[in-house]
Amino acid sequence: MNSATETIVIALTRGRILAETLPLLEQAGVQPLEDMACSRKLKFPTSMAGVSLLVMRGSDVPVYVENGAADMGVAGKDMLLEYGGDGLYEPLDLGIARCRLMTAMPEGASETGGRLRVATKFTRIAKRWFAEQGRQVELIRLDGALEIAPAMGLADAIVDIVDTGNTLRANGLAPAETIAEISSRVIVNKASMKIKSRPVRAILERLAAAVPAQPL
Repeated sequence: MNSATETIVIALTRGRILAETLPLLEQAGVQPLEDMACSRKLKFPTSMAGVSLLVMRGSDVPVYVENGAADMGVAGKDMLLEYGGDGLYEPLDLGIARCRLMTAMPEGASETGGRLRVATKFTRIAKRWFAEQGRQVELIRLDGALEIAPAMGLADAIVDIVDTGNTLRANGLAPAETIAEISSRVIVNKASMKIKSRPVRAILERLAAAVPAQPL
């Protein structure tokens, strides 16, 4: 990648997804040149010439990629469903950071048939899913402290990411319905796929080779 037009910027989601993405990138020949965990920087050069990494919140990754500030990115499927961008390709499921997007209610509770108050940060997903179920809901936007919302009388149920379910149980909630199975995906800006096709496809091929075989 000697041409400036072939410089590739990859946006990564911090936290668990970053920790599970870095080994795959390393196998693909893309390794940050400094310890990302010990730095306050957000952009890092890598061992692959012309490729740099950005680190940010998961909700920001599709924004950067769709608008061309990054050529590629790695984000959870939950963030992609919530964002709903049309300016993105989603060519590769990395199969990492697996979890489920679910509804949850207090232990032993059941729906009364009236309008359900649902707390979530995934308002677009929740609105679409409950509409498909033909159920009337009032959505309450929260970015944190979801699990305590029913106990405090703020909501009847929540929609959130569930991994082990331990946090739900600790707050008196039980998982109810699965909305989507979640894993982390590689996304690509549509213009970058055309203009920078050679380096983008080379990275995609290397990443695909590094992804463990998916269970059937």
